[in-house]
Amino acid sequence: MKFGYMRVSTMDQNLDRQKRQLEEFGYERIFFEKVTGTKRDRAEMNRMLEFLRPEDTVVVTDLTRLSRSTKDLIEITELISKKGAHLKSLKESWLDTTTAHGKMLFTMFAGIAQFERDLTSERTKEGIQAARKRGKYPGRPKADEEKVNYALYLMDQGLSRTDAAEKAGISRMTLYRKLQKDNSAD
Repeated sequence: MKFGYMRVSTMDQNLDRQKRQLEEFGYERIFFEKVTGTKRDRAEMNRMLEFLRPEDTVVVTDLTRLSRSTKDLIEITELISKKGAHLKSLKESWLDTTTAHGKMLFTMFAGIAQFERDLTSERTKEGIQAARKRGKYPGRPKADEEKVNYALYLMDQGLSRTDAAEKAGISRMTLYRKLQKDNSAD
C-alpha cells in the first residue's frame, strides 16, 4: 500500500501543491497535518507509522515535509524500515528505499550524519578540556546571590515570583531553581 504524507507548518498554508504531486505519483491513503516540522511528536505522522505494514511505501513530496533535521529524518526512516516498509521522496530521487541503490545511499548519508555528530561531540569535549586547563569553566555562570536574596525578600513582601525576579534583575528560572533547591534541602 502507498501512503502519502503531507505537512505544512502553519494553518495559513495550504497543501494543494503537495496533494497534486502525490496524486500524480499515486497513493492509496493520505495523511496530512498543519504543524511545524521541528516537532517530532505529530499526531498524523504517528497514525501513519502505526498503519504501516511490510512492503508499504511512505511517499513524500520532499524530505522537509517529513523532518527538519537529519537526526529526526534518520529516526523516522528507521521506524519505517523496522516495520518492513519503505520511504520515497519525489524531490530527492536518490531517497527511494524500495531500491537497493536508494537503501545504500540513505545508509551512506545516515553514516555521514552520525560521523558529523560524533566529530562535533569530540570537538566540544576537547574545547571544554582546553578551557578548564586555562581556568575557564564553561556553562551557566552562577547567579548573583545578592540579587537572588533580594528577589526572595521581595516575595516575602508580597510580590509574585515573576515580579520579584524582574525587579531583582534575575530570570524567573534562576529564582525557581533557588526555591526548588531550598525546598529540597528542608
